[in-house]
Amino acid sequence: MRRVLIAPEATRSFGEAVAKALGQALTPLEERSFEDGEHKARPLENVRGADVYVIQSLHGGPEESPNDKLCRLLFLVGTLRTNGAARVTAVVPYMAYARKDRQTKPRDPLTARYIAELFEAMGVARVVTLESHNVVAFQNAFRCEALALDTRGVLIDRAGGLAGKEPVAVASPDPGGVKRAQLFREALEARIGRPVGFALMEKRRSRGVVSGSLLAGDVKGARVLVVDDMIASGGTMVRAAEALHAAGARDVWALAAHGLFTEGAEDALGDPAIAGWIVTDTVPPFRLEGLEARKRVEIVSAAPLIAAAIARLYEERDVTDLPAAGG
Repeated sequence: MRRVLIAPEATRSFGEAVAKALGQALTPLEERSFEDGEHKARPLENVRGADVYVIQSLHGGPEESPNDKLCRLLFLVGTLRTNGAARVTAVVPYMAYARKDRQTKPRDPLTARYIAELFEAMGVARVVTLESHNVVAFQNAFRCEALALDTRGVLIDRAGGLAGKEPVAVASPDPGGVKRAQLFREALEARIGRPVGFALMEKRRSRGVVSGSLLAGDVKGARVLVVDDMIASGGTMVRAAEALHAAGARDVWALAAHGLFTEGAEDALGDPAIAGWIVTDTVPPFRLEGLEARKRVEIVSAAPLIAAAIARLYEERDVTDLPAAGG
């Protein structure tokens, strides 16, 4: 079965990096926007009988909202199915709405589940994402195959370099990220061949107000790598870094899969409590263009990991053989 790679314009540069890693070109796509705001996309090559991988991140901006990108992705999947694609895999490096996976207040939506239902209704056979906010909720939301790659497969080499020869620890900035941080710690220990400390920061959020100041773990004299799925305003990372410094940390680095850098991020990025910020390219740093804070953000490409997952899926091999896939 022929493999086809497609990336809409909003994620074209990332799609090209994935295609390059796989040694093939993206299939050309016509995209047209109409005067009333409607949009159409169609592949310019035959996809009948093909195994198609559509690469589209669902972050907001700079020109399209997450809703725009989601709608266009769904319609493109439908178009591919209409035109005979044998199988369509949605490769969504950053999955919008993944944070709303449970009801915390009366009559709350379960948006993560609704996203899954939309994908399935359009005939998606599989969904691949990087560092889902909650892997269990992500996998349980889908009835089709759902693969959540995690940050270890992208950032562990850089973390190994940061570890150096001095004491090092991995921290979670909130209780919800404990499993993610534990897995990252185990991978880092395997990489550097010595023990890595661990810490956990308390965090509670209600009506947009964050509270909680307890810190568990021994970080005295250690370089601490705070690992999370995403950075939005950066406030959670700064809050954790301040507590870690108070507990005696030598310095603190912030590592995450997705750098959204929403309002308030410029102040956080300039905060001396954090020595450096490292994210992947699932979301381009367009909100930081022209800002001094951009110099403090290091970007590591997730394209090779995504490409490896596509290669395994295409060959119908067990994707759990991927380094640090799932969790």
